[in-house]
Amino acid sequence: MKAEQIRGATAPSDKGSPRVAVIVPAYGVAHLLPEALDSLVGQTLTEWECAVVDDGAPDDVAAAVAPYLDDSRITFLATDNAGVSTARNRAIAATSAPYVALLDGDDMLRPDYLARTTAALEADPAARLVTVNARIFGAVPQERLCFTGKQGSGDGLRGSLADVFDRSFGVYIGSTFRRADFDAIGGFDAGMTHAEDFDLWVRLMLLGGHALYLDEVLGDYRVRSRSASAASQKMIKGNIRTFEKALEQLPADSPDAEVARAMIAENTRELCFEMAIDRVIDGDHAAIADLRQSWGEKPIGPVWQASFLLWRLFPQLASPMLAHRNKRNARGAGAPDADSTSRTKQVA
Repeated sequence: MKAEQIRGATAPSDKGSPRVAVIVPAYGVAHLLPEALDSLVGQTLTEWECAVVDDGAPDDVAAAVAPYLDDSRITFLATDNAGVSTARNRAIAATSAPYVALLDGDDMLRPDYLARTTAALEADPAARLVTVNARIFGAVPQERLCFTGKQGSGDGLRGSLADVFDRSFGVYIGSTFRRADFDAIGGFDAGMTHAEDFDLWVRLMLLGGHALYLDEVLGDYRVRSRSASAASQKMIKGNIRTFEKALEQLPADSPDAEVARAMIAENTRELCFEMAIDRVIDGDHAAIADLRQSWGEKPIGPVWQASFLLWRLFPQLASPMLAHRNKRNARGAGAPDADSTSRTKQVA
């Protein structure tokens, strides 16, 4: 199906050529889209263009975006559903600004976001992307920030490929990058159904240079309640695929390749762990041994040690306890359990 493109009707006379294109996928979030677009209209940098894309959403995205189409900077695309990667690629293709910023339809930008991120890229030609801190809100026990510690292994402001690999440098989904770099890597990989944003960050970093971090709260990331287990496993598989793709481009004996292989091993362990949990929840008590084995040589925290001792005596308790753990650690339910050290869960 060919995308139907609807542009805003009038052009504000004080707006110059767009410096940044803001891409807004809006599948299933029509009721929240006005908040995202209000945050965009309120930007201190006014030279932007925006493509809102409805890729076959079940709700009425067209009605939600209609009041904003009086602004000629905003374009609405209606097309068939082919996944978020294809939706973003189509939206980016409908714009022309030299920089691209991602804004999910249920999130928001602080007023200085576009001004700060575009200026950072303009000032640093070696930066492949610029990310920021953000408030996490919504279906969470309490609001918190995406990042609370130092970013990466260097000065805290610049992250290497290895830092992005091992998640010591986190990248918030609402990040900004260069169109030329996006075109050079072929855009989002439409074959990636999960971890597609992480895959994009990695492929941008493979161009060389570094990632930039602005230690400011410049975004608001909304968490919506949903089941965690199946999505978590798909995300981990997406992470593994990202590392495998990176290894195809890296020298086998390079330090970055060594980090990528280590992260494949860690993510594989995490996948085995999550799959064993599902089996135990389904009543397969024999999977408790697989769950314990999935830790490998990593130290086991006191909570899990106590649990394994309890389940050795009363295996029937494992299923309800782990079901409770999954519910508690579902996306939006707060921080991971205290004994978890995995970096496979994405910030966004």
